[in-house]
Amino acid sequence: YIPGWWIWFYYICPVAWTLKGIISSQLGDVETKIVGPGFEGSVKQYLEVSLGYGPGMIGVSAAVLVGFSFLFFFVFAISVKILNFQKR
Repeated sequence: YIPGWWIWFYYICPVAWTLKGIISSQLGDVETKIVGPGFEGSVKQYLEVSLGYGPGMIGVSAAVLVGFSFLFFFVFAISVKILNFQKR
């Protein structure tokens, strides 16, 4: 559970998107049966029901991470162009 005032950080955190993509791609098709408190089914079903991670999340996660890469590149390029700390 993430409190309401912190949920924005979850959506702008590249690490969260990376973990979501890795978990979806590596465990999204595992049909091993698991039993836990309040759940009995496969790993795939657990990810879909409990965490909301489906097979479509792999592409979304990849697109978001590529977007973050471009964003960081443009911020870096603009910073190098505009900021100048040389003393003359």
